[in-house]
Amino acid sequence: MDNTAKSDVLVIGGGQAGLSAAYFLQRFGLDDRYLVVDHAPHPGGAWQFRWPTLTLAAANHVHDLPGYGLIEALGVECDEFPARTAVPEYFGKYEKKFGLRVERPVHVRSVHHDADGFLSTRDDGREVRSQLIVNATGTWDRPFIPHVPGAADFVGRQLHTHDYTGPDEFAGKRVLVVGAGISAIQLLIEIARESEGAQTFWCSRTEPVFNPRPFSPEQGREAVARVERRVRAGLPPTSVVSVTGLALTPAVAAARDDGILTWRPMFTRITETGVCWDCDEGRDHLDVDVIFWNTGFRSALDHLAPLHLRGPGGGITMTGRLATVVESDPRVQLLGYGPSASTIGANRAGREAARVARDLLARPSSAG
Repeated sequence: MDNTAKSDVLVIGGGQAGLSAAYFLQRFGLDDRYLVVDHAPHPGGAWQFRWPTLTLAAANHVHDLPGYGLIEALGVECDEFPARTAVPEYFGKYEKKFGLRVERPVHVRSVHHDADGFLSTRDDGREVRSQLIVNATGTWDRPFIPHVPGAADFVGRQLHTHDYTGPDEFAGKRVLVVGAGISAIQLLIEIARESEGAQTFWCSRTEPVFNPRPFSPEQGREAVARVERRVRAGLPPTSVVSVTGLALTPAVAAARDDGILTWRPMFTRITETGVCWDCDEGRDHLDVDVIFWNTGFRSALDHLAPLHLRGPGGGITMTGRLATVVESDPRVQLLGYGPSASTIGANRAGREAARVARDLLARPSSAG
């Protein structure tokens, strides 16, 4: 029995970017020439794994997929719906409406070069041969925790945003939230306000900048442009949020007024019972029960390691109109890497990926 399937375009990942790519591949006449494989058990991408208290509004909303909006799909205004249930329901209806070819759960273990393009090996031993790869695996599966001396000595609990299930688990605990992004702020406030008897502390490598003015389209374009310049130069991408600052919403302003957002710089060492600053001098120790890392994610690209895409700058040099095409091998596209790492960016990247795939497959040398 042959365990090898064939597809001209293999889309790896069934989240926002992967579904957008599939939609446009069909629109561009490649209905039977693509396959989406997704490692999640159900539609919804990484959203199905988010914490229960995250609403669509708190998630900065979810940008509509092309051709079929979220409210249209769910039939109701839904800002206060839990993102982990609303988005999977929406994505599932989207897949059915357009008949998208998605196979799950499929975990792609590795992608190698092959005589005809690429050979992708799955965990179940089956393989897929394809001429082109559109990678849309996002970042959720690669939580990042920075190295800090003494981390292995800590006798309390350490967890990442990836593992958060809600504020109740911190009742009566002394909780140190680490990070300067949107998730760190939201969860710090949530734990402080809703976890009975919890004491919260907050630190990060850089002090966050809160922007009291509405975020303008010009600021957004410049933020995306900065990230794009990095990946075009072969440098590791930074998040778009890292160059925009944080919105000073009413909830954030109230938390600041209530003393919840009392910031401290990053500690220099972790001890058995907490963290310390200038430990060698025996100064400034903070005892905590929990260290809660909200320190972001990295691109989930380990399966592409056999392709040797990374350059000397530590990143992957990107090219193309939206910086989605790998410069060293244009048959590989990365969606959600760099400037397309947002729900709006994912839609644009999906359309561009489909256009590039269509044009490459139209060339006689597309397999070479």
